[in-house]
Amino acid sequence: MDRLEKVTTGMGEECGVFGAYDMDGGDVAPSIYYGLFALQHRGQESCGIAVTDTNGQRKVLSQKGLGHVDDVFDREVLAKLQGNLGVGHVRYSTAGGTCVENAQPLVINYVKGTLAIAHNGNLVNAIELREELGQTGAIFQTTIDSEVIAYHVARERLNTRKAEDAVKNAMKKIKGAYALVVSSPRKLIGARDPLGLKPLCIGRRDNTWFLSSESCAVAAVGAEFVRDVRPGEIVSITKDGLASDMEMAIEAGKQSRCIFEYIYFARTDSTLDGINVYHSRIVAGKTLAESYPVEADLVVGVPDSGLVAAKGYSERSGIPYGMAFHKNSYVGRTFIKPLQSERESSVKIKLSVIEEVVRGKRIVMVDDSIVRGTTCANIIKMLKKAGAREVHVRISSPPFLYPCYFGTDVPSNEQLIAHSHTTEEIRQMIGADSLGYMKIEKLSDMVDGIGYCDACFTGNYPMEVPGYDISHAFEVL
Repeated sequence: MDRLEKVTTGMGEECGVFGAYDMDGGDVAPSIYYGLFALQHRGQESCGIAVTDTNGQRKVLSQKGLGHVDDVFDREVLAKLQGNLGVGHVRYSTAGGTCVENAQPLVINYVKGTLAIAHNGNLVNAIELREELGQTGAIFQTTIDSEVIAYHVARERLNTRKAEDAVKNAMKKIKGAYALVVSSPRKLIGARDPLGLKPLCIGRRDNTWFLSSESCAVAAVGAEFVRDVRPGEIVSITKDGLASDMEMAIEAGKQSRCIFEYIYFARTDSTLDGINVYHSRIVAGKTLAESYPVEADLVVGVPDSGLVAAKGYSERSGIPYGMAFHKNSYVGRTFIKPLQSERESSVKIKLSVIEEVVRGKRIVMVDDSIVRGTTCANIIKMLKKAGAREVHVRISSPPFLYPCYFGTDVPSNEQLIAHSHTTEEIRQMIGADSLGYMKIEKLSDMVDGIGYCDACFTGNYPMEVPGYDISHAFEVL
């Protein structure tokens, strides 16, 4: 390689996983394709599908590549992926981590057969585990910590009777956030970290079982939502049905679901751990209206995750709700673009202001977050250029002050605008007439009091984290 490539074991991954097992022997690749399509919001840089036929030679067929789901797969490609058991993945990464080798699922061939694994999340001890594996002869093909998990599962499988026991033994070594979907020759296995940082759920359509990051993808393939995989739970789906192992579970009071799933990442029509995302964002908007009232003519939301919170603000404040933006649906989320230059240019391509709606009005603009401040400042400029008299910004998350080690794309401290500026300074920098953030103590209202992680706002991490930015810990030539 002619450049340094950063190892993606730190901030920068928020992916989607999907698995399917058709007990009647039908091909599952089309269902996985549609499931991944429904999870496209969780990652737009790469995707992949790996399938096997449990009744045939059990050879794993896979296809993965850079781009959106419909860039990588078409009818011809899907027709070649014949098998009734499979897993799929959508991913994005930080700069330096975008290459086809890092696309998932990972397929591991070993003495006892083949495993295909898809992973959402980040490990806090990936570097140590990677070095340990390297000392015992492991040769890595990627720069993602998902390969560390795959190696440990494969190695543990050599000493266990069942694949799900190998997953459990691997879970005893890995630390961090993960939702795993694994296919072995005759099983579909799902596992979730004990804190429940990353979501995973179960669906069923006739004799086909599904595992998915979000319930919206279960609905997209015409399946019924069965339940969430519980934090720390390992589920295995075989010809005998669904089995559960809760040995790795911890008490409910220590569980820490990522609060940003409800604020931003999850699709509005999803339900995570019994909490409807739409409901969470309505509550967030109402809370902002109570905390930061203002005289205005119109409440608008920044698409997509700001729209519902804006509706909640409107309902509580009594200020009319309006649609001020046209969104180009063919542009990915600016928050997860890998390069700052890409983020800045894509804002103008992604959104345009409907001048007729905002001209001459005092606007309350609701958005989900301010990370670097670039996107918000550009949108405010667009609104005022279109004739808005005032723009009052309300943010449905508290200020980002600390990096995330568990897979949410929160950058290093020097890039976080709130880390080195007061709210008033930020207001001036982005050009808003007023600025109000969600109060930290109000976050629990969004999720009806279930355990959640708010470390990116408070610095209170639910587990020990490295004393350094793990996304810059080492580089690979």
